[in-house]
Amino acid sequence: MNLADTMTIKLDYDLPEYPQFDPQYRRAPRRESHLTQTDKVLAIKNALRYIHPDHHAQMAKEFAQELEEHGRIYGYRFRPAGKLYGKPIEEYKGNCTEAKAFQVMIDNNLDFDIALYPYELVTYGETGQVCQNWMQYRLIKKYLEVMTDEQTLVVMSGHPLGLFHSHKMAPRCIISNGLMVGMYDNQKDFNRAAAIGVANYGQMTAGGWMYIGPQGIVHGTFNTLLNAGRLKLGIPEDGNLAGRLFISAGLGGMSGAQGKAAEIAGAASIIAEVDDSRIETRYTQGWVSHRTADLAEAVKIAQEHQESKQPCAVAYHGNIVDLLEYVYNNNIHVDLLSDQTSCHVPYDGGYCPQGLTFEERTEMLDKDPEGFAKLVDKTLQHHYEMICKLHDKGTYFFDYGNSFLKAVYDTGVKSICKNGENDLDGFVFPSYVEDILGPCLFDFGYGPFRWCCLSRNPEDLDKTDAAAAEYIKAHNRRYQDYDNYVWCRDAKKNKLVVGTQCRILYQDAMGRMNIALKFNEMVRNGEIGPVMLGRDHHDTGGTDSPFRETSNIKDGSNIMAEMATQCYAGNAARGMSLIALHNGGGTGIGKAINGGFGMVLDGSERVDTILKMSMPWDTMIGVSRRNWAGNPNSMTTVVEYNELYQGQDHITLPYLADDNLVAEALKDMKD
Repeated sequence: MNLADTMTIKLDYDLPEYPQFDPQYRRAPRRESHLTQTDKVLAIKNALRYIHPDHHAQMAKEFAQELEEHGRIYGYRFRPAGKLYGKPIEEYKGNCTEAKAFQVMIDNNLDFDIALYPYELVTYGETGQVCQNWMQYRLIKKYLEVMTDEQTLVVMSGHPLGLFHSHKMAPRCIISNGLMVGMYDNQKDFNRAAAIGVANYGQMTAGGWMYIGPQGIVHGTFNTLLNAGRLKLGIPEDGNLAGRLFISAGLGGMSGAQGKAAEIAGAASIIAEVDDSRIETRYTQGWVSHRTADLAEAVKIAQEHQESKQPCAVAYHGNIVDLLEYVYNNNIHVDLLSDQTSCHVPYDGGYCPQGLTFEERTEMLDKDPEGFAKLVDKTLQHHYEMICKLHDKGTYFFDYGNSFLKAVYDTGVKSICKNGENDLDGFVFPSYVEDILGPCLFDFGYGPFRWCCLSRNPEDLDKTDAAAAEYIKAHNRRYQDYDNYVWCRDAKKNKLVVGTQCRILYQDAMGRMNIALKFNEMVRNGEIGPVMLGRDHHDTGGTDSPFRETSNIKDGSNIMAEMATQCYAGNAARGMSLIALHNGGGTGIGKAINGGFGMVLDGSERVDTILKMSMPWDTMIGVSRRNWAGNPNSMTTVVEYNELYQGQDHITLPYLADDNLVAEALKDMKD
């Protein structure tokens, strides 16, 4: 069989020149891969499937070396030379707007200014990749360059399976990442699958091609901190965190938002980070205002800003546990405390043990992974001890969804569990979703709606900011709306854009739909260029994760993965441009199923029709489930929705049982 005659979409026959690597950019550590000899053979054969047989002898050796040195095959030879970034949409080849839009987003995810490990296709979260290797990247681009508006590209764990005919109202791209069969849905089996080239860790918006840089989490962190102050510190609804101290760890792809969010919320903050290159990135961007490797200096700067009630973000170059020991021993009160190290992969480099520099961490991870894991466990346990000590002094600690508490539990600390035995009932410290974001935002449907101006023209972003702010101001129903109005109003002043011209804005179902329709009208009228809508998978209905997104669902269904799956399927049925479903997210393999979407606004009536069907669905599927769990704010929201869509949509409301009645019934049975 002559494959060359059968395949018209394939990699170029000639091998590209091996690219140069710029030493100023971070490189991923060697990945864990305890492969057998048979597995190694399989990994190399799997990678060679993209390559013409005439080059197999050469590329087999290159792939074998990559597997040995990096634990993965990335196909470095196939990385395009130079800087990748999301160029203006008209600079891409394509037969439809959606295909060119996807290329903008893919390249934006791999921008040197955005990607955590750009040469390894890792966008953020230590392991979240756009796709597995550069052969896949090139082949995806080739498919997108020829795809029409009556075809759909299917992508499985980074591999472009192929183009299939569909119709104009169908999704143009359907993506899945790392969806393991149940009995293999664990970190060990996933690591093997990734190493042999059949599984990709899409994180949330990395493998879903909708990451917009750390701005994506600034708004959520801003909301979380502000509402933590209201709920736990007694700050009024129209107040901020002026004069309060927030401490956390991590300045990477997601965690890099913490200092910026704290400043916008008015707090004095100290963020510990062991990787000085990450501090340099955030300092250059203006996302931290001070940097130091001296504990006393870091605390002094923060305290001075507390006293003057001026916000600040101090990057402390060092280990978070050292910082916590210092503030405890010096009797310094911490108002809010969290952590955003990559604890979903603590043994793969996501967490640095106390006593090791970042460079020593990387070397030990490569040379002595078992010894490294023991040091991680020891530090995690001590980290937890320091949190408990500070909590006893009045500090409010919340798990910021990075699996920190689960990682501590996995070291053998059972006292961290509410029931003292296992994690089924959660942990003694709440998740930020359980305590703050869930009841204050997700239960109403407020979540991380976002958009990208595909022209890369800042004026287009200014116009969309103004249109969104105008809508919110005209529909100001509760304090969440006013918070979001202020966010949008001040977004340009806060210099949030990294990469292409994108914005995040927490909105509820009706807000998302109406703002989206307004943007599409603006495209239709020629006021702005095409826009791509999306959201973080971390949303009211986007993710099933018992330790994070569904942690405030108390009817026992927090362990079910049906909401995210239904959301994904429903978005396909309603014609979203791009849909994605992933395993793992920010909490790790086997701990979450998460889904997202991308919707290209081209100004057409077709898009208006899809927006009216899909935007309420995408949000209300989550509100509906939270309502069924008995969450009061969700129940109120569902009542309003049923009235608004009477005769068209209808959501089931629960009859809530009286606790005393149930207790009496069980008592009678026992008697």
